[in-house]
Amino acid sequence: MVVCGDDGLAHRLAAELRGVYEEQVTLVVPPSERTVRPPVVGRARAVSAALLDRVVSAAVNRASGNGGAAAGGGSGEHGGVRQVLEAEEPTEAVLAEAGVERAAALALVYDDDETNIRAALTARRLNPRLRLVLRLYNRRLGQHIEELLDQAAALAGGDGAAGNAAGGGGGSGSGFGDVSTTVLSDADTAAPALAATALAGTTKVVQTDGLMLRAVERPPPRPGQAVAPGPATLALLSSTGNDPSFADGSEASGEQGPLLLPDAATVAAARGRGSVVLEQVSYAAGDGLPAGRGMGVVAPFASLFSRRLRWSLAGLVACVFALAVALWVVTGIHPLGALYLTLLDLFSINEPAVGASTERQVLQLLSGLMGLLLLPVLLAAVLEALGTFRGAGALRRPPRGLGGHVVLLGLGKIGTRVLTRLRELGIPVVCVEATPEARGVAEARRLRVPVVLGDVTQEGVLEAAKIGRAHALLAVTSSDTTNLEAALYARSLRPDLRVVLRLYDDDFATAVYRTLRAAHPQALTRSRSVSHLSAPSFAGAMMGRQILGAIPVERRVLLFAALEVGGYGQLAGRTVGEAFRAGYWRVLALDAGEEGRGLVWDLPEGYVLRGEDRVVLAATRRGLAELLGRRGRGTGV
Repeated sequence: MVVCGDDGLAHRLAAELRGVYEEQVTLVVPPSERTVRPPVVGRARAVSAALLDRVVSAAVNRASGNGGAAAGGGSGEHGGVRQVLEAEEPTEAVLAEAGVERAAALALVYDDDETNIRAALTARRLNPRLRLVLRLYNRRLGQHIEELLDQAAALAGGDGAAGNAAGGGGGSGSGFGDVSTTVLSDADTAAPALAATALAGTTKVVQTDGLMLRAVERPPPRPGQAVAPGPATLALLSSTGNDPSFADGSEASGEQGPLLLPDAATVAAARGRGSVVLEQVSYAAGDGLPAGRGMGVVAPFASLFSRRLRWSLAGLVACVFALAVALWVVTGIHPLGALYLTLLDLFSINEPAVGASTERQVLQLLSGLMGLLLLPVLLAAVLEALGTFRGAGALRRPPRGLGGHVVLLGLGKIGTRVLTRLRELGIPVVCVEATPEARGVAEARRLRVPVVLGDVTQEGVLEAAKIGRAHALLAVTSSDTTNLEAALYARSLRPDLRVVLRLYDDDFATAVYRTLRAAHPQALTRSRSVSHLSAPSFAGAMMGRQILGAIPVERRVLLFAALEVGGYGQLAGRTVGEAFRAGYWRVLALDAGEEGRGLVWDLPEGYVLRGEDRVVLAATRRGLAELLGRRGRGTGV
């Protein structure tokens, strides 16, 4: 396996492949990355340290294009020789030095889409049978690139090249997700988890390739009450009180930490634990993108006028109808005629009521007075409408009286996806961004989300975002120190604020959790690492299996995969109950579309899995590795 990248995802992916799947890994990173110790969750840290502390086998200079000699390019009997190459960019010389011609799979996880695409085209030319996994932020471009690279593989190696490439080097069996090129986005994988973490009780949704899985986090039962067992219980949460993150919730948490895919007996015996329960597995209607109703450049009608002006207009209209009714009662004419005469008096275009009854003259004077009051209201309406249209393309400011919203810090790749997800859920959001040219500023403008431009570490910026009345703070900038500083300052303003931090270093995160919990015992603090959430999906794709997505369970990850039962001895010929292995995998749904039954997700325990069945299953990292024919080396679930 060859992994090329320039940030934390590359290191985590290499540790995932080495520690969970026991694959031989060559890691290609920029030279500057050698000066930073790449942190990895739990016991995989030792694996990553061993991987990255190896002597650098080659230092590749971009200008010269010459690679150094490989330090032991062969493989040993017990895990093989691992290499770390230093290179500015994945040029053809770098890829050749990394052994792409002999590799089973290549992951290109640079932060820049163009770099990944250029390297993918080069790698496909060097090895048409290579399984490619690309990290691309642009969804539509990713679909086109995936089709292009698969077509290139088929033309270079024959019609069966693409399929053979997908089946080589991985585990047993062939899922219907086996392809030679897979395009993934770490932002799309992490955004739903980050959005759900910021909101208590929010459902966790995995949606991809026409399938949607929806899970909900249930609170702990009352004292003395057991967790209700059910076939769709995906996990039991930590038993450490109301803030599981205080006990890390990671692989090293022990029995007090979260339990993934527990059996019925464990669920029944659980006390004081919340649970994550599967609610639905179905075909997704649509691509999951926001509908954007009333969020375009042209503002919706209700937002053209302020609330005060709308009430003023409503009051004047009510007065006009009241005068018309009074005229109808006084004169006895037809109601429509009374309304017509009232409007004429209102606009001062009716004949004076000389010689008419006193009541008629009084009503005419009142109608004229209403006309005078109507003029400034109409002028204000015109000015407000013009101002709204002129400002439709400008950034909105947080409105007065806003409360119960989520303050989102950072509008980069991750922040933009989180913003979209929060708006899909109908959650009010106020964004804070230091750079007006950030990627997500245009998206916030399109969604008509208020944005505060400024450095979040400066006084007054969070106050402008109405942090005092916010429901939660979601800090997802790329800087750990910026996220921490913003969280500490927000807690100084409001000690009970719910805070979600994007932190990469685990040791640093643990120290932060414990300190914040000790200082604010009643407040909830959560942390999520984008690379930690994304690495299992990228690793599964490198092994040639279709990973639908992942959901976080505290600081662990539960994967969802789609595969065909045939070729998997742990599944084929067994009932759903027999195929279930606690802590490893569980069959969730059967794709019976060819039989006209659609997606059957509430399968009976006695249903026998056939070789031609297509199933959706939940698996832990170790369980997925065992299904693919690789046994874990003691790493956590």
